[in-house]
Amino acid sequence: IHAERTRFYSKPFVKINCTAIPDNLIEAELFGYERGAFTGATSARAGKFEQAGDGTILLDEIGDMNLTLQSKLLRVLEEREFERVGGDRIYPLQADIIATTNKNLAVMCEEKTFRSDLYYRLAMLEIHIPPLRERPGDIPLLLRHFMESYAVNFRLSEDALDYLCRYPWPGNVRQLKHLIVRLSILYPEETVTPKHLDEYFQINDEKKMSIDHIIKGNSQAARG
Repeated sequence: IHAERTRFYSKPFVKINCTAIPDNLIEAELFGYERGAFTGATSARAGKFEQAGDGTILLDEIGDMNLTLQSKLLRVLEEREFERVGGDRIYPLQADIIATTNKNLAVMCEEKTFRSDLYYRLAMLEIHIPPLRERPGDIPLLLRHFMESYAVNFRLSEDALDYLCRYPWPGNVRQLKHLIVRLSILYPEETVTPKHLDEYFQINDEKKMSIDHIIKGNSQAARG
């Protein structure tokens, strides 16, 4: 989304993982802070919103943000301005906001664990991305993308590709990406077959789909 929006000119793209920063630090991380705002603040620092300028800021896993910060974020989005922690200077919010989550925010609003007014403020445009197991047609495209990105030099047999398209991927796209990295390390310049994949899933996945299971599934589908 950011790349499409800024394809004719360069703009900052700033990411922040709402689960990776302690609750007592995330406000300073977002809005910045002035010297002496808290213990250890020996100098002023710009926050993510300020660093983003007129680019894009990504709030990843926003469903894990605490209610207090949700209130402050709502105010910032409504007024399009913010202050650094410990400061009184007003900074304009120029960046576009993208928020992502793997949680059902509508349900969380009913449970009072996510502010409904913030949800509706963010939900100007929602994009639902189904899990990888529900879109097997994307797997060959993702495989090509990751193999080109990591410049791997192994090859996938047709049976191996069919195996991957039938696997349920409990770890979603991240699991697929890590598999490509693993295969590039273990089997450089080789042709990866279902046997190689079965070894990986047997070690790494409690819901392993074995080669025999796939073959039986194909046979049952054929008989059906």
